[in-house]
Amino acid sequence: MHPPITIVMASYNGARFIGAQLDSIAAQTLTNWRLIVSDDGSVDGTQKIVREFAARYRSGQVELIEGPGRGSTQNFLHLTQRADPTGWLAYSDQDDVWRPDRLARGADFLSRQDRAAIYAGRTTICNEDLAPLKPAPHFPGPFTFRNALIQACLPGNTILANGEAIKLLQAAAPAAMAANIVSHDWWAYQLLSAAGAAIMRDHAQVLLYRQHPGNVMGRNDTARAKAARISMLFDGQYADWLARNQAALEPVTRLMQAENADLLHRFGGALTASGPRAFQEFRAMRLYRQTRAGTLAVLASALAGRLRTGKRGAEPPASGTIYASRRDR
Repeated sequence: MHPPITIVMASYNGARFIGAQLDSIAAQTLTNWRLIVSDDGSVDGTQKIVREFAARYRSGQVELIEGPGRGSTQNFLHLTQRADPTGWLAYSDQDDVWRPDRLARGADFLSRQDRAAIYAGRTTICNEDLAPLKPAPHFPGPFTFRNALIQACLPGNTILANGEAIKLLQAAAPAAMAANIVSHDWWAYQLLSAAGAAIMRDHAQVLLYRQHPGNVMGRNDTARAKAARISMLFDGQYADWLARNQAALEPVTRLMQAENADLLHRFGGALTASGPRAFQEFRAMRLYRQTRAGTLAVLASALAGRLRTGKRGAEPPASGTIYASRRDR
């Protein structure tokens, strides 16, 4: 029997699709789970749908709580702190549909680990009506801190983490909240890879990822999305993300392997260096993305001085305005 799984879902005005997601959780082949939905003040009936779903289960198995009202990332960090570290943790978006073995595939991996461990899978990109369009890209790895520093590779909506990983995430969450990171899944990948956790990025497609106007930025395989990512490398947005991640991780280097703590410190120095110096440092640190083209694009941005940290970007927007999932930053 696997440990109990705490599923955490951040919600905001998701009434149109959240029912299908809840039903897919109910249909999981693994049934030893509890669900916490943290709602950021929905006004469209989302809370009513969750309460009706909760009424189908024993008291306490499905819990609806008030979110912090600062957007999806802060909500997921808030939820992470409520997970039971004696069990496992699964993140859930409000508008996907899980395949029945979404939890089981992750549980198979975690049950064989004797240290902090995290599982993630692929998604099936679908249209608004869940008609499949194509599989999300498969990344071959390796999945290390040298990759995590400059790329998010573990889709949060597919993640399952064990108890030792939960303890690390909970210890680091306050610093991440203070730094206003943009992505809880990128942060989790960075922290856990730095701590030496076991990481699996499954080739299997474990959920249907619904594309709709509210999350159109989530898809990363279209020409428009690729152009947007290139633009972010040179317009300061990516540099701001890196700076926020750095600020979140620096206070918790005690949780990291010594070599990765040193790498983080060196990375922070590179973010304040001139273009040529940053380029040299990025190459010397052997940082990489999962494709050669992606790595070269980051190096080009560093050389152009576009990753140099300056003025911190705007504070995270109010609740609901960043409930669009972003994949593969």
